[in-house]
Amino acid sequence: MDFVMSTNNLVVEEMMCCAACGAAEADHIKLKKCTACYLVKYCSVKCQKEHRPKHKRECKKRAAELRDELLFKQPESCHLGDCPICCLPLSVDESNSTMMSCCSKAICDGCDYADQMRETGGKRQSKCPFCRHPTPKSQEEAERIQKKRIEVNDPVAMRLMGFERQEKEDYDGAFAYFTKATALGDVGAHFNLSLMYHEGKGVEKDKKKE
Repeated sequence: MDFVMSTNNLVVEEMMCCAACGAAEADHIKLKKCTACYLVKYCSVKCQKEHRPKHKRECKKRAAELRDELLFKQPESCHLGDCPICCLPLSVDESNSTMMSCCSKAICDGCDYADQMRETGGKRQSKCPFCRHPTPKSQEEAERIQKKRIEVNDPVAMRLMGFERQEKEDYDGAFAYFTKATALGDVGAHFNLSLMYHEGKGVEKDKKKE
């Protein structure tokens, strides 16, 4: 324990003074970190060059570690949330994910493909990767499932129904579904509701916010 504490103290001391000459930071001495590894500081370019032979191996090792940390760092989640299977952020390009009608969960294409390969290889019935509900065999069955999701106040199912009504130019129906989904906290529905007001489709155009 004493050795660990003394080693930690040594690292702290090196960060507080020039790694080459030992000069402490003061009003007239400004220390600058090594921009490759950020482990040590120097008071001048001369000290940095003189200390380079001793620091080179450690510097390269730490610089490689920093590059790996940056390369493999998990991205922050986006407004679409995370894939419920792999827990990685969904792509902002919604064409790279699949919305499951049975549970209204967006599954990334990678997990959807992996599940299809597993089921095909094992000659199993195709099921939702998340809730394991059998995949709808027809469009009519998918629509029945979607209506059931709407009946239990699923905001995602309501938003999708709003899109369908909008494509059919049933703006009153689209407005009703978007409004209810927005009240239930769906961000996508809120956005599309704002577009309806902006474009004046089905509602009076909001000219004050143009």
